[in-house]
Amino acid sequence: MKKTGLLHAELSRTIASMGHGDILVIGDAGLPVPPGVPLIDLALRTGVPGFLETLEIVLSELHVERAVIDEEMASVSPAMSAAFHAAWPSDVALHSVPHAELQATATRAKALVRTGECTPYSNIVLVSGVVF
Repeated sequence: MKKTGLLHAELSRTIASMGHGDILVIGDAGLPVPPGVPLIDLALRTGVPGFLETLEIVLSELHVERAVIDEEMASVSPAMSAAFHAAWPSDVALHSVPHAELQATATRAKALVRTGECTPYSNIVLVSGVVF
């Protein structure tokens, strides 16, 4: 049994298999899963696990070169937006796009991770980097 870090076998396996430029999406409970994109469903109940805690764990395992969030998060979910921006690593490029564009990008994802988060527009596209 793995002692530390990410314990979810499917998510850990997906992260370990990612190469440069591969996409992993972390979404709230309502984000639709595009056809053909594998779903890693972590949602247990409303709010569990949360978007931010899931993102924190994934970022501890995945080298991210850039990310994309919903631009609607700032206006529709300002508390989540503030908490997200306070926690986001300053050395990783971050862009905001309309929700429809984020959903279109999700069609190219290696996987979509569904959380129990029920705060609107709590979604992120993570683009894998390289460690060398």
